[in-house]
Amino acid sequence: MELILVVVGAIVVTAIAHRRGLEPALIIVVVGIVVSFAPDFEPPELDSHILLTVVLPPLLYSAALNFSFPTFLRNIRPILGLGVGLVVVSAFTVAAVSAWLVVVPLTFATALVLGAIVAPPDAVTAVAVGRKLGLPRKVMAILTGESLINDAAALTLFSIAVAQVAGTHTFIANPVLLFTYSAVLGPVVGAVLGYITLWIRRRLANPGLETVQGLVVPFAAFIVAEEMHASGVLAVVVAGFVVGNGTLSAGYQTRLQERYVWNSVDVLLEAFVFAYIGLHLRFVLEDLQQAHESLRQVAIASAIVLLIVLVIRPLSVFLMFGRSKLARHVEAKWSVPAPENGRGAARRPLGRWRSRIDRRSLSWQENVVVSWTGMRGVVTLAAAAAIPATTVDGEPFPERATIQAIAFVVSVGTLLIQGSTLPWLIRRLQLSRFNDDHAADRAEEVKAEQVVQQAAEGVLAEFRANPPAGIDQDLVTEIRAVIARHAQDADEMPDPGAQTKRAEVFSSMYLSVLGAQRAALITERDEGRIEDEAVRAMLERLDLQEASVTARLESRL
Repeated sequence: MELILVVVGAIVVTAIAHRRGLEPALIIVVVGIVVSFAPDFEPPELDSHILLTVVLPPLLYSAALNFSFPTFLRNIRPILGLGVGLVVVSAFTVAAVSAWLVVVPLTFATALVLGAIVAPPDAVTAVAVGRKLGLPRKVMAILTGESLINDAAALTLFSIAVAQVAGTHTFIANPVLLFTYSAVLGPVVGAVLGYITLWIRRRLANPGLETVQGLVVPFAAFIVAEEMHASGVLAVVVAGFVVGNGTLSAGYQTRLQERYVWNSVDVLLEAFVFAYIGLHLRFVLEDLQQAHESLRQVAIASAIVLLIVLVIRPLSVFLMFGRSKLARHVEAKWSVPAPENGRGAARRPLGRWRSRIDRRSLSWQENVVVSWTGMRGVVTLAAAAAIPATTVDGEPFPERATIQAIAFVVSVGTLLIQGSTLPWLIRRLQLSRFNDDHAADRAEEVKAEQVVQQAAEGVLAEFRANPPAGIDQDLVTEIRAVIARHAQDADEMPDPGAQTKRAEVFSSMYLSVLGAQRAALITERDEGRIEDEAVRAMLERLDLQEASVTARLESRL
C-alpha cells in the first residue's frame, strides 16, 4: 500500500511540475524530503536487489531501444572515456582523498566501496533535460551512451571492493579477470536473448503480445546474466540494441505501441526513484545516530566527497576532449600521407572501420554542458543499500551507515545543484537548437528528408515504368502525384470502400514507398551518413503516416 501511495504521489508532483515548467526530479526529491520529517512517517522499504532488478533494467532497456548501435560505435571514444574511464578515476579519487583526510575512519578498501557507489552519474535526468531543451544531437548521443555503460563499470567495481572488505569470495578471485569475464559474457547473454525475442516476435505477429513480451526482456536479461556472474547491465543494453534494431522490420503498430508504453514506464520509474530518495533522508540521519557517528564529521566528509564529485568530472572532460582536440591539431599539421601500396594498403580495412568514428570536436559550450551532467541517482542509491550488514566473520560492516549517509548526500546534492542549474546553463550558452537553429542539426534533418524523397522517387519511377495491368497512364499519374505528397492530407486518399482497382493499387504502392523509405534511412544511418536522432524522428513520421493510411483503409473495409 505504501509503495502505491508513493507512486501516486510522485506522479501527481510530476504533473504539477510539468504544468509549471519545473524539473520534476528536483521537485519530487524536495517534496520527499519534507514528507520524510512528518510525525510517525514510515518510508517504504525495498531490498536493494529488488530495487536494482525492478528499476534499473527497464530504464536502461528503454534507452537502448531508442539508441542505435552504429551511433554508439561512432561515439565510442567519448562514451568509453566517460562511461568507464571517468567512473574508475572518480572511484579511486574519492577513495584516496577520503582515506587520506581521515575525517571519518575509512580505510582505503572501505573508501573504495564509497567511491564505487558515488562514481556513476545517472544520466536519466540529464538526457531528459537535454531532450526537452534541444541539446545538439552529438551531445545527446554521448550522454545516452555513457548512461548505458557507466553502471556496469561501477557495479563491478563495487562488488569487488565489497568482497575485499567483507572477506567474501568472488566468482573469480583476480579482479581484472572478473571484470573481463563480466564485460564479455554480459553482452553475449543480452545478444542471445535479444535474438530469441526477435525470433518469437516473428511468429507472434500480434502487436499487443509483442509489446507485452518486450516488457519481460530487460528483467530476463538482467537476471540471467547476474545468475551467471556476468554484467546484467551490459546484458540489458545489448538486448535493447538487438531488439530495437530488429523492431524496425516489424509492423508500425508494434513500434508505436512500444514507444508510448516505454515512455510511460520511464516516467513512472523515474518518479518513484526520486521520491524514494527524498523520503529516506530523515531515516539516514537516524541510522547515523544509532551507529553513534558524529553528524558533524559525516557532514564534513559528505561535503568533501560532493565537492570531489562536482570537480572531477569537469577536469576529466577538459583533459579528455581538450587533449584529443590538441592531438588532432598536431596530427593535421605534422602527419604524412599514407602510401597507396605496400604496408599502408594492408591497413585499409581497419582504416575503413575507424573512418566511421565521429571525430568532430565538441565546442567549448558543449564541453561545459557535458561536464555538468553528473547527477547521481538510482544506481548510487541501490548500491548504498546493497552494502552487507556484516562481514564474513559476523562483524558489522565497517562504517556502513557513514558510507550510506555520504552517498545519500551526494545523490541529493548533485540533483539539487547540477540538476537545478543545468537548464539555465544550456539556455545561457545558447545550445538549444529550439532557440538557435544549429546548422549541423538542420543539415541532418535535410539529409533525412532528401533520403526519403529519393527513396520514394525510386519506387514511383519503377511504378510509372511498369504499372500494374489494367491501369491507364492517367490513373498512374494521379496515384503517383498523391503518394508523392506523402499523404499529408488523408482526404486526398482514394476511398477504399468501393474496393476499386485504384484504391487497391494506391494502398499497395504507398506501403511499398514507406518500406523503401525506411530501408534507405536505416542504410544511411548505419553507414554513418546521417545522425541517429534525425533518422528516429523521420521513422516516427513514417510510422504515423502509415498508421493514418491503414486506419482509414481498415475503417472503410
